[in-house]
Amino acid sequence: MATLARKLFKVALFCVLFRISLAYVHTYPMPMPESQGIAWLHAANRLGIRDPDDLYIPVILVVNLFVAALFYMAIMKLWRRYRSK
Repeated sequence: MATLARKLFKVALFCVLFRISLAYVHTYPMPMPESQGIAWLHAANRLGIRDPDDLYIPVILVVNLFVAALFYMAIMKLWRRYRSK
């Protein structure tokens, strides 16, 4: 039972970290500079996507997952170091 509780806690921690990264890792509400918008448009066109937002949203979600995973790993390392002392 304790193992299940630990696993559920870890899943919940990752979900919370992902939710926090969704709130803070993005360029909105500030508008993109024109050069950045043009770069997104060129990248989308090269991939055959008409709307750059259809490329931007999945890329930002992957970045948010990466950020959440980094913070999760850092928290787990710090927790292990704390527990070992």
